[in-house]
Amino acid sequence: MKIHEYQGKELLRRFGVAVPRGIVARSSEEAYHAAKELGTEVVVVKAQIHAGGRGKGGGVKLARSADEAQEIARQMLGMKLVTHQTGPEGREVRVLLIEEGLPIDKEFYLGIVLDRTTGRPVFMASAAGGMDIEEVAAHSPEQILKETIDPAVGFRSFQARKLAFGLGLPGELVNQAVKFMQALYTAYEQMDASLMEINPFLLTKDKRLIALDAKVNFDDNSLFRHKEFMDLRDLHEEEPLEIEASKYDLNYIKLDGNIACMVNGAGLAMATMDIIKLAGGEPANFLDVGGGASQERVEAAFRILLADEHVRAVLINIFGGIVRCDMVARGVVGAAKNLGVNVPVVVRLEGTNVEEGQRVISESGMNFTVANGMKDAAEKVVALAG
Repeated sequence: MKIHEYQGKELLRRFGVAVPRGIVARSSEEAYHAAKELGTEVVVVKAQIHAGGRGKGGGVKLARSADEAQEIARQMLGMKLVTHQTGPEGREVRVLLIEEGLPIDKEFYLGIVLDRTTGRPVFMASAAGGMDIEEVAAHSPEQILKETIDPAVGFRSFQARKLAFGLGLPGELVNQAVKFMQALYTAYEQMDASLMEINPFLLTKDKRLIALDAKVNFDDNSLFRHKEFMDLRDLHEEEPLEIEASKYDLNYIKLDGNIACMVNGAGLAMATMDIIKLAGGEPANFLDVGGGASQERVEAAFRILLADEHVRAVLINIFGGIVRCDMVARGVVGAAKNLGVNVPVVVRLEGTNVEEGQRVISESGMNFTVANGMKDAAEKVVALAG
């Protein structure tokens, strides 16, 4: 689950991470009063959306008076902010963060993420702060310093010192940097975050280290331990179909193609998307219905898939291990009849009771095509999608 910058900073402040003074504004009048209250020569007006690259898209601007802050807020609120992470449709700006301006000396990057290869958190740092870290990783990977963390002992002070010296921080600021980094890791660990990113990590001219920006993502699987975080969720920033899917515990992510996929198991879903691409098609979504593909869940999945106006065909790829193929087939047929599915559907079944499942599909009288294997399924659905 993603949250806004202002929400992430409020949480980090509780763990002792230094962040700028800031006030949330939802109208131009609130922006005016926020700038007045902060009382600094310069304030920063920052659009709050779940995407990076806001500055390049015009979502971060400086104001040298409360009146200027009010005017910028008036222009920014309600605008469609387009960045490299939003896609061409952009995101509507509904909330602003008005922050104190700070005397910038140098900008760095800090980030903590799970390394799935080692199964351990990795603390990253780079002197190339204020830039897209993906660009740095692609073109100058040597600029990214990494410290792998043993969860049994946590992030050690010697690791923080190693990163601080690697960034080239002055010696008198190393202890301050160590305290900052350890507070950041404590927040990452105790909040069950999946990503924590400070870009830029700021060194001011008066020798302070501050999180000028903050990106915090939570691990969805741990949210049962943090009920209070659910109040931070902004549904306006999420795809409506993904919100609907979450109500049925369906793992759904909308994509840009025209071939809808309904699969049980995340690994099989990824393989299904890959083989559609290899066959020359474009998947319209990732959808994992899980092990218990009941008719109710299948019907909900169908409804969500078909709500995407770009879908021209559906590929159902089920491996019957925990769940029987004939049970899934009956669920698929029942759901299709209830919903009046009017696009071609290719069904590939394998596993327990596969022959009975294929018979149910073939005798359903519906516009279904039975496939023999994944390659055959991908080729047939790509052809049917036109």
